[in-house]
Amino acid sequence: MIIEIDQNSGFCFGVVEAIRKAEETLLQQDVLYCLGDIVHNDAEVDRLTKNGLITIDHERFFTMKDATVLLRAHGEPPSTYEYARQNNIRLIDATCPVVLKLQQRIRLGYESGKANNAQFVIFGKKGHAEVNGLVGQTKGEAIVLEGTSELDKLDFTRPIELYSQTTKDLEGFHLLADELERRAINVPVKIHDTVCRQVAHRIPAIRQFSARFELILFVSGLKSSNGKMLYNICKSVNPNSKFISSIEELDARWIESIDSVGICGATSTPKNLLEEVAEVVRKLAIEKFK
Repeated sequence: MIIEIDQNSGFCFGVVEAIRKAEETLLQQDVLYCLGDIVHNDAEVDRLTKNGLITIDHERFFTMKDATVLLRAHGEPPSTYEYARQNNIRLIDATCPVVLKLQQRIRLGYESGKANNAQFVIFGKKGHAEVNGLVGQTKGEAIVLEGTSELDKLDFTRPIELYSQTTKDLEGFHLLADELERRAINVPVKIHDTVCRQVAHRIPAIRQFSARFELILFVSGLKSSNGKMLYNICKSVNPNSKFISSIEELDARWIESIDSVGICGATSTPKNLLEEVAEVVRKLAIEKFK
């Protein structure tokens, strides 16, 4: 049986840096708080928890004082930094550089656009941590759209500036941008393509990868919006694609009548988990051919 791991899958740069900062800090102290899951992968969160990482939510954060808190790659709104400053909370800022640059662009754009009564629009998932951080750069005024069906929320008599959550798919962003420009007659529209290319470039690669195998095992945490997006792409190319979060979810019946398996994952999926899945598939294949 052919069993292959997609070499383009695995942690993106932002996640790698966040984990590195967490590990370095935990070598110096026994406990480190993390505002939200450091990565949307339960196995990796469990590993770091055993080393002293304590995941907290925003409700708990806004009651804390005199602590050390890591900000994950998704980024945070200005209110988080202000609370930390006022309450002697040391922040280990692991915001992805791509997200940080986008936050700065939106903040500067918002300040300059107020004079023109511009609307700031973010193509993204409502409630997503990164999106919350981006909306925070506009004092909560940005409008979040998940697709073209929500364009009626905009006032097409006012100028519009469109940005994107970094992990959204480029095709969806372009569809929204094209429809926005079509409907905005005699209204200034600025389109800012802020999709992370490290994520965007995985889409054509994962399409090609998915087409090469009889079975695709897509490994990702259930909370990962990036994982859901990439899995749907796999599924559209190869209907025999299975979404799993751990090796315990593997089913031996999936490989009973196939001879090739491709294993891939999200930007939040560690390489070692992909390798564990491959090893279990190898063992199942040995049993199959006995």
